[in-house]
Amino acid sequence: MTEMKASQALVKELENWGIDHVYGIPADSIIDGFAPEQASVNYIQVRHEEVGALAAAAETKLTGKIGVALASVGPGAVHLLYGMVDAKMDHTPMLLIMSTVATSMINTRFIQDMDEDELFASLDTFHEQISNPQQIPDTIRRAITAAYETQSPSVVIIPDNLASKTINYTPVPVQHIQQQKGSGTREQVYETINLIKSAQRPVMVVGTGIRDAKAAVVGVSKKFGLPVISSAPAAGMVPSNFENFMGSQGRIGTQPAYEVLHAADLVLMVGSANSFVRFLDKNVTFIQVNDQASELGRQAAGTQMILADSGTYLQQLIDAQPDRLPETSFLKAAQRSRANWLKYLDARAAERPEGLLTAEGVLKEVGTLADADTIYELDIGNNTVWATRSLPFDQNQKMTMSAWFGAMGYAVSAGIAAKIAEPDRRVITVSGDGGFSMIVQDILTQVQYQLPIINVVLENGGFGFIRQEKANSGQSDYALNFKNANWAGVAENMGGHWITCHRRCVVNGCHSKMQRLDSGRKHDADRY
Repeated sequence: MTEMKASQALVKELENWGIDHVYGIPADSIIDGFAPEQASVNYIQVRHEEVGALAAAAETKLTGKIGVALASVGPGAVHLLYGMVDAKMDHTPMLLIMSTVATSMINTRFIQDMDEDELFASLDTFHEQISNPQQIPDTIRRAITAAYETQSPSVVIIPDNLASKTINYTPVPVQHIQQQKGSGTREQVYETINLIKSAQRPVMVVGTGIRDAKAAVVGVSKKFGLPVISSAPAAGMVPSNFENFMGSQGRIGTQPAYEVLHAADLVLMVGSANSFVRFLDKNVTFIQVNDQASELGRQAAGTQMILADSGTYLQQLIDAQPDRLPETSFLKAAQRSRANWLKYLDARAAERPEGLLTAEGVLKEVGTLADADTIYELDIGNNTVWATRSLPFDQNQKMTMSAWFGAMGYAVSAGIAAKIAEPDRRVITVSGDGGFSMIVQDILTQVQYQLPIINVVLENGGFGFIRQEKANSGQSDYALNFKNANWAGVAENMGGHWITCHRRCVVNGCHSKMQRLDSGRKHDADRY
C-alpha cells in the first residue's frame, strides 16, 4: 500500500493493465497524476478531443487492446461523444475518463456545470461518477473489465476536487479472462454441410468476426466451392487476390458481390450481422454462425442458427468434409465476374477524364507502396468505396474504418493511433477532402510526435458520397460543394511535407518522395 494522489493512482492502475499511453487535451486535476508517471504512461496531446476519442477506438480495433481517451469538464467531455458512439456501434472496448466540476459546484449552475452523467448514460455499458477519491483506481479497474467483457465503451466521471486528494493505493493483479471459443455440435456441422450440398448457388458472407480466421475462410470456400463476400470493415480480412473473393457488399460494395449475393439460394453468414442481408429473397436458405447470441437471427430469419466462434466452426466444416466438392457453374461464373470487375478497375485507373487522375488510379499506385504488413486507416465516403476496392490486402495488411457510425475524420485520427501502437509498420490513411478538413488540425499531432504517416487526400471539392446519393434520386447538389484550402501549403505550414498530384499518378518521382516521407527524411515537396 502506497500513499499518493488519486490522480496518480489512476495512472498507476492504467499501467497495471498494460496501458502505456492515452489521448486527450490536459486540463483539470486529472492530468496532475500523469506528470510523475510519464515514463510509464504517455499522455498524447491531440488538438481536438474528438480526434483523441477516435484514435482510442481505432487503437482497440487494430490491436485488441483497450484504447483510452481523456477530456476535461464540459466542452471537452462532449467532444468525446463522436468517438464513443463509433466504438459503441462497432462493438469496441474503450475507456473514457472525464472530469466534471468540483462536488460543491455540481447542480449549482456554476460555469461548465453540466450533467455529464445524464449525457453519457445511454451510450455505454459501464458508467460511474466518482463520489470518493478512494474509489478512483477500483472504478478504473472495473470499467476496463466491463469494457472487455461487453465489447463496448466504459465511462468514468471524476469531480475536479477529488483527483487531487491523497489516497492509499495497492495494485491488484490483473486477471485477463480468456473466453472459451465455442464450437458447434456434430449435428450442426453435418446439417450445414448437407444444406450447402443441396444448394445450387451457395455463397459465404463474412464479417469482422473472422479477423483471426482468414485461412479457415479460404479453406471452406475452396472445399465447398463458395464465393466469398465480406462486409466493408471485413474487406481487409479476406485475401484480396483470392479468386473466390467477390469484394464487399452493401452501400460501398462491388458489382460481383452484389450480383452473386442476389443470385444465391443459400447464404452462410459467418461472424457478421450484416444489415444488408435483410433485402435478400425470403426463400433463400440462411445459415448464421456468430459467437453473440443476440446477433443470431437479428437481420434475417434463419434456417440454421449456430452459436459458435467463427474460426472454430469453419475449421469443423473443413475437418468434417474429406473431399473437395466439384466446382459448380455458379462458382465459375462468379470467378469470371470477378475477373471482369478487376479489368474494369484497371481501366478506371488508366483513365484521365479531362486530363485529371481518377481515384482508382491514385489508390492503385498507393497500393504499390504497401509492405506485407501495412496498416490502412480509411475515412468515410467515396474514398472508402475506392480504397476497399483498390488497395491490396493480400498478405498481412490491416485496415480499420468507422464502419457503422460512419464518422468523418476517422482516418487521420486512426492513423495517429496506428503509428503509435505499431511504430515499425507503414501507416497509410485515406480521406476525402470533406472528412480531412474536419480534423486537419491534428496533422500537428503527427508532426509534434514525429509520426511518419502517409496521408492520402482525395479531393473533389464537395461531399461526394452524399452528392452521388442526391444525383441517383434526381435531386440537386445544393449545399454539398465547398472551397478547399491549398492542403499542400497547410501541411507545409504545419511542419509536414506534401505532394499534390493532378494529372500524373504518384509514380517515379512522386512515388519515391512518398517513400521518403514515410521514412521521416526531409525532402522538397513538388507539385504536379
